[in-house]
Amino acid sequence: MHSTDLVSSFAEIAREKDIDRDTLQLIVEDVIRAMIRKRYGSDESFDIILNPDHGDIQILHVREVVENYDLEDPVTQIELKDAVKIDEDFEVEDEVAEEVTISDFGRRAVLTARQTFRQRIRDIEKENVYLEYSDLVGEIVVGEIYQVRRREVLVFHNRVELVLPREEQIYKDRYRKGDMLRAVVKEVRRDAGSNPQVIISRADAALMDRLFELEVPEIDEGIVEIKKIVREPGDRAKVAVVSHDERIDPVGACVGLKGNRIHAVVRELSNENIDVLQWADDPHTLIKRALSPANPISVSINNELNPPRAKVVVRADEVSQAIGRGGINIRLASKLSGYEIDVYREIPADEEDVDIGEFADEFTEETLQKLRDIGCDSAKAVLELSIDELVRRSGLDLETAQKVVTAIKAEFEDEEEEELS
Repeated sequence: MHSTDLVSSFAEIAREKDIDRDTLQLIVEDVIRAMIRKRYGSDESFDIILNPDHGDIQILHVREVVENYDLEDPVTQIELKDAVKIDEDFEVEDEVAEEVTISDFGRRAVLTARQTFRQRIRDIEKENVYLEYSDLVGEIVVGEIYQVRRREVLVFHNRVELVLPREEQIYKDRYRKGDMLRAVVKEVRRDAGSNPQVIISRADAALMDRLFELEVPEIDEGIVEIKKIVREPGDRAKVAVVSHDERIDPVGACVGLKGNRIHAVVRELSNENIDVLQWADDPHTLIKRALSPANPISVSINNELNPPRAKVVVRADEVSQAIGRGGINIRLASKLSGYEIDVYREIPADEEDVDIGEFADEFTEETLQKLRDIGCDSAKAVLELSIDELVRRSGLDLETAQKVVTAIKAEFEDEEEEELS
């Protein structure tokens, strides 16, 4: 094989992989020097002259002329009798530059060089992918779905494979091969020896943040700032915003005329319900706003607990709104505010209710305390919650929660029977 053939094949591979000329030159030189070291043990006495434009490579073996029979190192020295065969004018201490051809290294060495070159190109590709997508973490990418698996969806973006794991999907989404998918780059994982794995997400709060930036010019310009986003992907989200210009209403800017801006975000996220509220540094105000659509009567905060807790009193007809279907409203409000929120029902002065402590002979003190910890300090407050919500919030097991609800219902039924008799 001629040197021009080898360099041309290197250049062709580099063009396919979009490797720049300077990088190509460095890699080729490294590969050739590796060939030299394998054959001669050292590459110090060799000069490599590469011209990728013409596909030329010249390898010069530079040796010092020494007296006949004084040869100590055949790699760095040449005897005078051999030097004059190259050029009769050479003298002792002159430098002889003799060209070495690629074919001198043998077919196996050339094959190894090609393999080494391809591996170096692959390593550069991996590093480029890692660096490119590390810079894109938190940004939106749009790619084409090319494979739908049970636990992940594979997406092509700029010839790079992106992975959308099940836990980063919106459960309402339906993925079909060939469809375009919009997601946010969540992380880039680099394992030794393997290709970098680019993880994308449709469940991350950053996706909603970027979508609002695209739809709301005031956010893109920095006039309106998103302070915090909490989501249960595909179901509901709360977005707290603040305006840095008192003339601009941050909530109105995000919602848009007739809701056109927020509807664009909702549609992209499989009709996820989005509550936009104005941020407040005061936790009392923030908690009240976060529990919308309920309108709390009062908020009491205890910062001594870990996590800190907030006792919120709402009108009886707003308890279900404050808690939300399946407890979603109170969960999101807790995440947004950083407080574990307990909702208490306002008890009108003329309403009959029973303090939860009255059931001390039926429930253990531990059970009673768990009920008090979530704001259920009266019988009717317990009955405001579904069994599932009672179990989730209090930590009671299902059997105990059912016994609690049954006992409390029986208490009120007994009272009604007494009144009737």
